[in-house]
Amino acid sequence: MKKILITGANSYIGASFEKWCSQWPDEYSVDTMDMIDGSWKQKSFAIYDVIFHVAGIAHVSSDPKMEALYYRVNRDLTIETAQKAKSEGVKQFVFMSSIIVYGDSSSINRKRIIDRSTVPQPANFYGDSKLQAEAGILVLQDDAFNVVVLRPPMIYGKGSKGNYPRLARMAQKLPVFPDVPNERSMLHIDNLCEFIRIMVENEEHGQFYPQNKEYVRTSEMVRLIAETHGKKIRLTRFFNPALKLMGKFVGQVNKAFGNLVYEKSISEYKEDYWIRDLKESIKLTEE
Repeated sequence: MKKILITGANSYIGASFEKWCSQWPDEYSVDTMDMIDGSWKQKSFAIYDVIFHVAGIAHVSSDPKMEALYYRVNRDLTIETAQKAKSEGVKQFVFMSSIIVYGDSSSINRKRIIDRSTVPQPANFYGDSKLQAEAGILVLQDDAFNVVVLRPPMIYGKGSKGNYPRLARMAQKLPVFPDVPNERSMLHIDNLCEFIRIMVENEEHGQFYPQNKEYVRTSEMVRLIAETHGKKIRLTRFFNPALKLMGKFVGQVNKAFGNLVYEKSISEYKEDYWIRDLKESIKLTEE
């Protein structure tokens, strides 16, 4: 049996993974730990095979007053936890990083494809704190201590926060929606949880880029959400010229309709982790 400790007791990803592992009660034993104060330092990690580190500040902020906190939590706490895990004989450390280490630039006017040769260029201290955390833990890798760094794109699923719930609300209210032919890499929470489980099972190490098997077109996602609720929404390209012009000046347009994808081959693995296709993932998220 693999004994797993999730750091970040109330995180969406941590709670989802704990629930996912409950399908195999004889194979995985999962505990969670809050890291809000320093009491975690007194807890022994020696009984665990795996530390799944999701504790951190998840939202992006440009407030300069927050900068020191981001580095203290996202970088320093991560490295300190990994060092403690290694010194106490834990076999594997899994870290949730993010596609945002490549910057948050996506554009309605051009397609951006990230592959293995793409150099990370964080656009803010959230992305930079994640990248520095990666650097600080990857050097700990050796034959007795496996380090896994995950750089997922936008994660969605039932109860998730961020851009997806905003799209879902629009899908249920708007009679028409712009049909922009964009492409985004996204990752349903079940696909992520299965990928992490496989990482644990195979005692993997290295950097990984899990994503859904299909790229997501914003208009198609909105159409599927509306369909799940028994509502028809008309897609139109009438607004596309104006949106493309606005995309040069308005960040929210690029956030909704920008192009940002991982090249598909870097997300492939020797085992299939794509439990949900896009249509099923939307249905599960909305039900």
